[in-house]
Amino acid sequence: MLSSRRLARARWVQKTVGVIAAEYLRFVHLTSRTVTVPGDIYERAGADLPVIIAMWHGQHFMAPFIKKDGYKAKTLISRHRDGEMNAVAAEWLGVETIRGSGNHGGEFHQKGGVSAYFQMLNALSEGYNVALTADVPKVSRVVGPGIIRLARDSGRAIYPVALASSRRKVMDNWDRTTINLPFSLIAGVVGDPVRVSAKASEAELEEARVTLEAALNAATERAYAIADRKAEDSPRG
Repeated sequence: MLSSRRLARARWVQKTVGVIAAEYLRFVHLTSRTVTVPGDIYERAGADLPVIIAMWHGQHFMAPFIKKDGYKAKTLISRHRDGEMNAVAAEWLGVETIRGSGNHGGEFHQKGGVSAYFQMLNALSEGYNVALTADVPKVSRVVGPGIIRLARDSGRAIYPVALASSRRKVMDNWDRTTINLPFSLIAGVVGDPVRVSAKASEAELEEARVTLEAALNAATERAYAIADRKAEDSPRG
């Protein structure tokens, strides 16, 4: 008899759950109203494309729907069991995936970190926008050094992105995983880009890390204020 753990590792189970999750998110998207701040973000970011898109863990489920037709995108997803389901969902929704650890700040040997890092560099060089969570696993809302080094080595700007829905379920776990619910107002907020020089010193890398952390927190706060209709520019009615 299969244990629940072995069953969860079965490829058919992971694919089934991933597809169901993707279609659930599509339903949330189709039944919700979405506002983006700024509204002309693709025009503003045009000269920077492709870019690195930074998000917080647990706040990224609606991210596939910010991708416009004609733009290529890949996202970094861990090789953990839950990552398999997330990868199936992302690919079902049209976003290509890079598999590996986000902990590529100093422990490249773990979980395919080296391979994932170079896949991200290659994707950016091929014109793909690359999305990844900026915080180190198990350390919520603290930007790790990996994404900053990716910006330095690729020469691409980092755009902080936050997504929030008015109807949601927040889980009591390390990253405050947020399940977006249907019939919501969804706010997507994009902060000012963070740029890292190819010759950045360690002090400058740390300054960029702190800047990105503050930008992500500010974008998140504004996204929730808009979604909850507490911001001056929130849609009415």
